[in-house]
Amino acid sequence: QVQLVDAGGGLVQTGGSLRLSCAASGLTFSRFAMGWFRQAPGKEREFVAAINWSGGNPGYTDSVKGRFTISRDNAKNTVYLQMNSLKPEATAVYYCAARPFATWSREKITWAYWGQGTQVTVSS
Repeated sequence: QVQLVDAGGGLVQTGGSLRLSCAASGLTFSRFAMGWFRQAPGKEREFVAAINWSGGNPGYTDSVKGRFTISRDNAKNTVYLQMNSLKPEATAVYYCAARPFATWSREKITWAYWGQGTQVTVSS
């Protein structure tokens, strides 16, 4: 049984930082691309960042480039999202996702497994 457990969300002021983590079990982690998506109230779930199964070629949505960093530790079956210089528009539930391919995609329909989500709230 595949499980992705998201953690690390919380309430932070504008300009602050948070580090999200996602611990995976029940799958061969090093054979999955990993990603982060987010969903704000009343909006569709959107792509935030992703990384290949080898840890290479990280990709980001334009609005977070230079401020967010995705990384993974295949020995710990964990993917991280370091979020710096947070803005109120980053407020959302953040979900990690796993895709059984070497490379990632921005299309959420192509991701096979999802975490339960962790709330990030950025106050102005």
